[in-house]
Amino acid sequence: MKAEIDTIAAIATASGAGGIAIVRLSGDRAEDILNKIFIPAKPRESFSSHRLMYGRAVGEGGEALDEAMAVLMRAPNTYTREDVAEIHCHGGGAAAGAVLNRALQLGARMAAPGEFTKRAFLNGRIDLARAEAVMQLIGATGEAAARASMRQLEGGVSGFVRGIAQRLTGVLALIEASTDFPDEVEEEAAAAEVAAALDGIIDELREHGDARRARVLREGASIVLAGRPNVGKSSLMNALLQQERAIVTDIPGTTRDVLTERLSLGGVVAELSDTAGQRGTDDPIERIGVDRARRAVEAADVVLVVLDAASELDESDAQLVKKADERAIICLNKSDLPPVLSAQELRNMTGAKIIEISAQTGRGISELIDELTRRVAMDGESDGLLVARRHIELAQAAADSLGRAVGAIRVGMPLDTAAIDIREALERLGEITGENATEAVIDRVFADFCVGK
Repeated sequence: MKAEIDTIAAIATASGAGGIAIVRLSGDRAEDILNKIFIPAKPRESFSSHRLMYGRAVGEGGEALDEAMAVLMRAPNTYTREDVAEIHCHGGGAAAGAVLNRALQLGARMAAPGEFTKRAFLNGRIDLARAEAVMQLIGATGEAAARASMRQLEGGVSGFVRGIAQRLTGVLALIEASTDFPDEVEEEAAAAEVAAALDGIIDELREHGDARRARVLREGASIVLAGRPNVGKSSLMNALLQQERAIVTDIPGTTRDVLTERLSLGGVVAELSDTAGQRGTDDPIERIGVDRARRAVEAADVVLVVLDAASELDESDAQLVKKADERAIICLNKSDLPPVLSAQELRNMTGAKIIEISAQTGRGISELIDELTRRVAMDGESDGLLVARRHIELAQAAADSLGRAVGAIRVGMPLDTAAIDIREALERLGEITGENATEAVIDRVFADFCVGK
């Protein structure tokens, strides 16, 4: 599959007022159209590839559309491996829109979403995984997501996938050898070696295709504060945000809905949510808030169970502690007051992490932030970490196919039967890089891109 031969054009910068707006063209007629739109300030000056020139953009009758800069980049040393031209106008919609309309009048076609990057893929400059990294980088919500996108853009995901594919090809070669040369390669020994190799590859695919880690990178982590009224959830939220965001009073039930703010932890964006105090109530509005709080806790990546160290554990506290799972951090708040509830008492009830804090004095807050960072930050980020949903689904499908191959081997099926599932896994991996992707899959990938990229 190759890129279309026509010339496309689009505004490559975001809409709205700004210092600059760029009209981009790509295709065989890019230079010709540029020469008809852009007049250099020095009339006899001609374009040299990759050299920015000053001048003005003009309309059909020679009228000035804008004072501008322009650059011509000749193939193949361009983003699309085609001739690419850019006209740098003043920001805002009017000037760039007029220049784009002139380019379309001169024979360019309006680019479809992602068509510049699609041409880079179709012309062999980048594979499909690296192409997808472009849009992921544009939409990255935090530093960790941006780093993951850059690793993918630089070929980290592609290298990981191709490395796995190469090892699977070696496994297939061993299977073929045991089938074709049974006197030299004993099938039982080969079967054990194949099963062990596939087990290791399955583990790697599942580790690198961890859907939760990918979601946290793409969308951020969800941290929810839970506890009965007046234990200091809102004060703790303010302490973590280092600003007075939540209303704090001595009146139980002040927080009646989920209040959410964002903070960065180890480069990962996290949504911190203060919830209504969990208790029985006859107030219909507060009851709605309590229900929402429970749903927020169920969906959270990390739950901060806030308890009052200066009062005895009541029934609602005890229920929260008993339900604390691996997501929970028990925050024993108000540790600056005379103690009534001890950390040791809680340790006898739960294996969850317990941190003694005071939202008022700041005691333990830095320790809590460190623990939150450890939980949501991407420890051991690797080049092969899969972030895109499509990649994760394909890697999981490949792992499932390899799992069937291992199962067949372990029940005594012939090795060439397992080879069918191994080849299916190779097909799925090839879809990640685009080697086996259909035209429909490619179109769907680039349909999610912005116009101009």
